[in-house]
Amino acid sequence: MRAMPIVLRCAVAGAGLLGVLGLVVGTIIGLHVYAPTAWAAAFEIGIPSAVLGALLGSLAGLVSLLIAGKPRRHTT
Repeated sequence: MRAMPIVLRCAVAGAGLLGVLGLVVGTIIGLHVYAPTAWAAAFEIGIPSAVLGALLGSLAGLVSLLIAGKPRRHTT
């Protein structure tokens, strides 16, 4: 994970965190509404929240680059 650029790393972290949170919330809501289709509710809420997390994570990574000064190149 450290080998990835900061923007991509923040995007992956944001997508993972909000995606899991969305899956949990979607499952709970789906179980309360109609249990046989709880899996669909989990994906209906989880996938958009993962996309939102990736966008917010990318924005956070860009802000961290701006705060640090100049964009840095990844060297292996």
